Amino acid sequence: MYNFSSKEELAEWIAREVVGTSEAMEIMDCSRQNLHKFVQSGKLVPIKDTGRERLFLRSDVLERKEAASIYNRKPKTDKPGE
Repeated sequence: MYNFSSKEELAEWIAREVVGTSEAMEIMDCSRQNLHKFVQSGKLVPIKDTGRERLFLRSDVLERKEAASIYNRKPKTDKPGE
């Protein structure tokens, strides 16, 4: 697990590695509704949910973004103009 030698070190880690709903939406380039669907389906799990705000690990958000980008890529075609 994680070990921190001081409150300051913990605070720095939180500032770097924990994101709120708005930042998660920005990272994933998605709407609040899409983020909500990811949470409801279990594809993205908040580390804290206060009812008004959800907190996520940045690494989880980036993993979800990468997984979603695989499905959103358009297949390449050999024909010009398609």
